[in-house]
Amino acid sequence: MSSLDPDIAARLKRTPDGLVAAVVQDAASRDVLMMAWMDDEALHRTLTTGRGTYWSRSRAEYWVKGETSGHVQHVREVRLDCDGDTVLLLVDQEGAACHTGDRTCFDADRLL
Repeated sequence: MSSLDPDIAARLKRTPDGLVAAVVQDAASRDVLMMAWMDDEALHRTLTTGRGTYWSRSRAEYWVKGETSGHVQHVREVRLDCDGDTVLLLVDQEGAACHTGDRTCFDADRLL
């Protein structure tokens, strides 16, 4: 069971598998860095540690951004969108945010 504040938990609208989308934005430049998934526990860990913590759907485990790569996210602010189905994290990003080594996951493929 998660230790997430019940008032925050009540506001979340989760996917059927209990997740909410997490959009990560650079606090200074406002560049969108990445998107990941959180469950209640990942959000609780993020709020209490100040480190971006996510749920890996492919590995079925929690991961703290930068724990193995050194590309740490220091979370400065967390916001909930008006529908309660997405959280926005404003972070100070050390190094690359994308697992490919790019600064942002949105650098490579512009559609328009």
